[in-house]
Amino acid sequence: MRLSKLQTGHGIRQKALLKLTHILTLAEPFDVVKTFTYRPDYFGRPFCDLGHELLRGPSEWTIGERELFGAFTSSLNRCLF
Repeated sequence: MRLSKLQTGHGIRQKALLKLTHILTLAEPFDVVKTFTYRPDYFGRPFCDLGHELLRGPSEWTIGERELFGAFTSSLNRCLF
């Protein structure tokens, strides 16, 4: 399900970033990027910080193992990430 707000609800700065991404990659930015940039102070930055801590913070598993777990889980869910 896609939120219509993610198509039109960004501020000027976020719209410029998404447009630049579109120009540089010649593709529409992924929905997850639109979500992170929609309200970065409320969701985007805290969620990215959490992901960084989970993948790069202290753990008994290596960074590669954690990345592999994430990729495998994403593939089971038919997710591109």
